[in-house]
Amino acid sequence: MTKLIRIILNNTYGQTTPKNSNEVNMGQRDLNFFNIDAMDQGIKRTLVDGINTRIFPGEQAMLSIVRIAPNAVGVVHSHTQEQWGVLLEGSAIRIQDGEEINVKKGDFWRSPSGIEHGVIGGPKGAVILDVFSPPRPEYMLSGSGFATE
Repeated sequence: MTKLIRIILNNTYGQTTPKNSNEVNMGQRDLNFFNIDAMDQGIKRTLVDGINTRIFPGEQAMLSIVRIAPNAVGVVHSHTQEQWGVLLEGSAIRIQDGEEINVKKGDFWRSPSGIEHGVIGGPKGAVILDVFSPPRPEYMLSGSGFATE
């Protein structure tokens, strides 16, 4: 049974909170702890060529670890969820409400609901941790694109 549960969890998004009594035996480490460099965890999504993410949804918030290739250009888009981002590695140009803002490691920002935003990777690329609240339902499955209306 444990093997079946792990297959279900991995097919969903790597790991999740318990859905039934069989999953309760898994423990917190198996269900709620992740590693930013573990590329096999999370829901995988290709946003555009050169920009990939791994998504970790929760009940009230969703994390997205975005890896951006050097000079890769994201699509300017908006959505109803509030979004926070922190640049963990590299550099980028953050486009927000038509303004281009240079960001470096350690910078973080807020994108309110409905604000158009996007990103362009710096010369060495970038890694961004995004937080969405509430979670974006369209990101609950792997796929491609920004999934905006």
